[in-house]
Amino acid sequence: MQVAEIELSYKNPVPPSDRIKVTNSIQVYDVLRNHWSEQIDLLEEFVILLLDRAQHVLGLHVVSKGGTAGTVVDPKLVFISAIRTKASSIILAHNHPSGNLKPSQADLSLTNRLVQGGTLLDVKVIDHLIITAHGYFSFADEGLI
Repeated sequence: MQVAEIELSYKNPVPPSDRIKVTNSIQVYDVLRNHWSEQIDLLEEFVILLLDRAQHVLGLHVVSKGGTAGTVVDPKLVFISAIRTKASSIILAHNHPSGNLKPSQADLSLTNRLVQGGTLLDVKVIDHLIITAHGYFSFADEGLI
């Protein structure tokens, strides 16, 4: 009888001294805005920034891509990346192709679920940003996390 061997690996080619440190939502927006470029108005995408204890960015992981009106986020896929990278905290982000910065009820519900999951796994969810071509909304800045 054979059993599959599970392999978890993460290799960061960026030396610790060269990793970006994010301490506020403006810095996070700048990092994320570079990721989306011209596709920000095309389709909705959910990503996470993975951070070490000093809030240096370990990496960015695209969790899901959807259509023009939404994307499905599986919490297991969010946290497998955090566990694989040994992240101490994460920042959630997704874009709204419509340009609307207001979080939907689904956005609020998902954020609460992921904060609860992070608490259980000792991976703090620091913020959730909604990104558009012309600005952002920070759940932390608005007291929603």
